[in-house]
Amino acid sequence: MKISSDFDSGNILVQDASNPHKVLLAMRKDLNSDHFQWFHFRVDGLTPGARHDFSITNAGQSAYSHAWTGYNAAASYDQQTWFRVPSRFENGALSFGLEPEPEHEQIWFAYFEPYSRERHASLIAKALALPGVELQASGRSIEGRDIELLRVHRHASATRKVWIIAQQHPGEHMAEWFMEGIIRRLGDSADSELDALLQQADLYLVPNMNPDGAFRGHLRTNAAGQDLNRAWQSASTERSPEVLFVQQAMREIGVDLFLDIHGDEEIPHVFTAGCEGNPGFTPRLEALESEFRQRLVDSGAEFQTRFGYPRSAPGKANLNLACNAVGEEFDCLSFTLEMPFKDHDDTPNPQTGWNGERSMKLAADMLGVIGQMVDRLR
Repeated sequence: MKISSDFDSGNILVQDASNPHKVLLAMRKDLNSDHFQWFHFRVDGLTPGARHDFSITNAGQSAYSHAWTGYNAAASYDQQTWFRVPSRFENGALSFGLEPEPEHEQIWFAYFEPYSRERHASLIAKALALPGVELQASGRSIEGRDIELLRVHRHASATRKVWIIAQQHPGEHMAEWFMEGIIRRLGDSADSELDALLQQADLYLVPNMNPDGAFRGHLRTNAAGQDLNRAWQSASTERSPEVLFVQQAMREIGVDLFLDIHGDEEIPHVFTAGCEGNPGFTPRLEALESEFRQRLVDSGAEFQTRFGYPRSAPGKANLNLACNAVGEEFDCLSFTLEMPFKDHDDTPNPQTGWNGERSMKLAADMLGVIGQMVDRLR
């Protein structure tokens, strides 16, 4: 048996593989950071007909160790179709295993269905081939990877500016799956609802804010060990050029609606966090937040409003977070969207858990809600 993670978004350390049917592993920390929770590795040389068990022994020391309960690891024989493997968290270790299908001697395991840099490059190329989509600008990460800002402009009448960014936290791969859902819907030339939105608004899309962290198999930080979603009051070329690039573009262009796409380790539901704690939060913004959430529920999207983060007290928002910083600076409707690493328990799917396909469908549903509200953003 051979276990490897020397590939895009790979992360695992082999502690003891002397018994191929009871392998001990550990997750590697983010570079220049103590955060870790993401894992992604390949196993070659499976024994047909034999059960193989894996134990990630340092799960109890991970960034969100309390979140492993109720979590099931993702697995794939071909990196195309991913399924969930029953997992258990006990004595500080996350353990899972399976008896592989007879025709397979290779399998991948991951914290969530990965979104590769190869697929990212293909997504950008597909987007740029669509009518009205252009590369507005391209920033650079600390390690020199491109951070593409796409503009979707199809009608001269469009005056609103809708921004959607994803994967500030690189281990939250559901965020770029969501962005693929946005771009997939842009490819439907017969979509009258989408056309009505684009008659009033341009879209500004950043499909991946943290390419270094995503490639390195990080959970939460960039190559400098900076959590980008805690850098929106202190962005710098040295530690967070990714945030600085987007902020500068926003100030040149303007923002009327902002969505920051994330994943949550613990809560098995899709939800949003808003700007109720901002000093500049007004009844107008409160009404817009409430309407947006209700319209998303009414649309039948996989979304709910009962579970989520505690609301911030008035004036006590953390303005280092993108959602709060952008909402405050531009006096606009601004949300953090959270999707689960586990499942959306309102409509559970034990076979897949929350996954890339469901993330893409949610994105399409959300574009519909934005279209319903775009004329009232200001």
